[in-house]
Order: sequence, then C-alpha cells, then structure tokens
Amino acid sequence: MISVQTPAPEHGPAANRPRQHGQALPHTPLRPHWACRADGQPWPCPMARLMLKAEYENAMPSLSIYLVGLLYEAMRDLYHLNPHDGPSPRALFDRFVGWGPFRRPIVEPATSHSGT
Repeated sequence: MISVQTPAPEHGPAANRPRQHGQALPHTPLRPHWACRADGQPWPCPMARLMLKAEYENAMPSLSIYLVGLLYEAMRDLYHLNPHDGPSPRALFDRFVGWGPFRRPIVEPATSHSGT
C-alpha cells in the first residue's frame, strides 16, 4: 500500500490584469470576493474580458493559463468565505475560463449529410 500525501498547491498568479489605463480604476478583481474594482460586477466583468482578450491578443494560451490560475485562487477564496452555499464548480469554470479563447461548444454542431 502506497501512502504518500501530496502537498497542497502554492498560490496561483497575482490578479493584476488587465492592466490599468489612465486614471480610471482598473478592472482587476477585489479579493476575496472576486468583484471588479471598477464596476462591482463579478470578476471578470465584461470590460475585463474585453481588455484581457486585447492584452493577450498574441498570447492566447497564456491567457488561458492565467485564467485557470485565477480560477484556482477564486475557488480557494470563495469557498473559504462561504463553504456551504458558494458558487458551483461549473459556475466558476464558466465565469473564469469558459468564455476564454479555447472553449468548445457545449453541444457539438451536427454534421449535414447530403445525398441521402
């Protein structure tokens, strides 16, 4: 019988993107609630998503890795705040990663067969 306990993962990336532009508040997450600093919506808010896609335009795999790291951090924070009725894993995945550059459709499109 093998009995090895895996150590807990370290903290994920710093939630410092998208970068601030001008004097306006940045659309970065306010932890531990994961609300947008600028507009109070659940982060990533629509503006943060738009800005992240623009910032990572030439590095989409990096955007996916960044978002997955923040998903891990958000799960840690949000479940610590409210362990009994926090957001579901699926809801958090959709919120943090599901909108990103490498998503698949929920249902694969049907292929059309001609000549049958």
